[in-house]
Amino acid sequence: MGSRCCALLLLGAALPLLGSAAVSPERSVVWGPGLEAGLALPVRYFYIQAVSETGRNFSRSPPGRTQFKVVIKALSPKEITRIYTPHPLDRNDGTFLMRYRMYGSVRKGLKIEILYGDKHVAQSPYILKGPVYHEYCDCPEEDPEIWQNVFSCPSQEPQITKDFISFPTIDLQRMFKEIPSKFSQTRGAIVHYTILNNHIYRRSLGKYTDFKMFSDEMLLSLARKVHLPNVEFYLNVGDWPVEYRKANDTPGPIPIISWCGSVDSRDIVLPTYDVTHSTLETLRGVTNDLLSIQGNTGPFWDSKTEQALFRGRDSREERLYLVKLSKENPELLDAGITGYFFFREKEKELGKVPLMGFFDFFKYKYQVNVDGTVAAYRFPYLLLGDSLVLKQDSQYYEHFYTVLKPWKHYVPVKRSLEDLLEKIKWAKENDEEAQKIAKEGQSMARELLQPHRLYCYYYKVLQKYAERQASEPEIRDGMELVPQPDDRDSVCSCHRKKPLREDL
Repeated sequence: MGSRCCALLLLGAALPLLGSAAVSPERSVVWGPGLEAGLALPVRYFYIQAVSETGRNFSRSPPGRTQFKVVIKALSPKEITRIYTPHPLDRNDGTFLMRYRMYGSVRKGLKIEILYGDKHVAQSPYILKGPVYHEYCDCPEEDPEIWQNVFSCPSQEPQITKDFISFPTIDLQRMFKEIPSKFSQTRGAIVHYTILNNHIYRRSLGKYTDFKMFSDEMLLSLARKVHLPNVEFYLNVGDWPVEYRKANDTPGPIPIISWCGSVDSRDIVLPTYDVTHSTLETLRGVTNDLLSIQGNTGPFWDSKTEQALFRGRDSREERLYLVKLSKENPELLDAGITGYFFFREKEKELGKVPLMGFFDFFKYKYQVNVDGTVAAYRFPYLLLGDSLVLKQDSQYYEHFYTVLKPWKHYVPVKRSLEDLLEKIKWAKENDEEAQKIAKEGQSMARELLQPHRLYCYYYKVLQKYAERQASEPEIRDGMELVPQPDDRDSVCSCHRKKPLREDL
């Protein structure tokens, strides 16, 4: 990851409480992708680190008492646009996360004022020289290298490198002949995509392809930002990975793209539909997203309830076992099933608990992460909280798991959960170490799961795939164009497509 948009400057030792010393607006640090004019995202964001007058970082800050304030407006008084700017999110560690969503583009640029009381913070005001485009402006960068540099995309993603080892070349003709008959009938959740000249075409194979709305949404958003390679691929929009043949099998595996991988499958993994959709809908229609969760992590560590928590549906038998453990060991574990579908006969025995707001999870020190039908897609959100994650050993994984290490970023628990109580007891008896692991997991998740990193990941998968195609992609019979949304309320004039009109 490039240092320009994401590096946290460390300025000496940390101070525990924001109220215990004076904040220096001038010494405080501001950084992040939301300060780059060319880094278009659904919601732009940046960070503020509170620093004392002696140059020391604050490490704790009481929620609701921050004096940081951000004002964002068009640089030119002749331009009027709507920008949603909620208050900065207090991350309870001396840093603050500022989000803003643009509902129109500005030609001249933006002026971002960051204040502490009535004083400017760091180098405020920040001037983003235009044009600055909103999410629905169709203005792709023609040069992918320029776009990746602006987004500070990493040069390598370990999971992508691993996923493509089995596919030095990709035979599109073989895929076209084999996949519809092999997978669409048995799974019924395959979508065939072709991207040609930055237009997206698709056809659905099977009955259960409604989740294509999430992949459509992300591909269209990506195509508005960068010119995509010409590529033809099949996306599995179902839960389970589908390609289990090994590289030395005859015939060998074919590259199906999925949202979830497993240790015995060969699917190429993308970020899940869940984190993708929540990123696109941040500040508009979802409450749990990769940014908002960071400002809602519950009480400070010392004030959290010293129990492990689990809430969820009955989508795996181990979840039922959790409830039994909870009934027998209520001082260690609070586990409950919120809805029965797979094991309805167990409801009378185990009981059903009401739904719980996700932010309330973080009132507890320990979070139990157990698979659902596949990997539990709550895992990234749990990591971003301020609790220790106890993760069940699993054959399933999401795109970022390969970077995580047990006992560094989370505490591993056996598949059977037979050692769960032992691990909870260990955490209670080793509070300092447990908190350190929780912080390491949170820090890594904050880095890996930044929204702009998801865009980088999607692009890198398409790029690697395109490089291996043995023939040119085509628009096949039955495919339809997936149109860009018609955003009449916020028309933009892309400077790459035609000259901008002079100000009147």
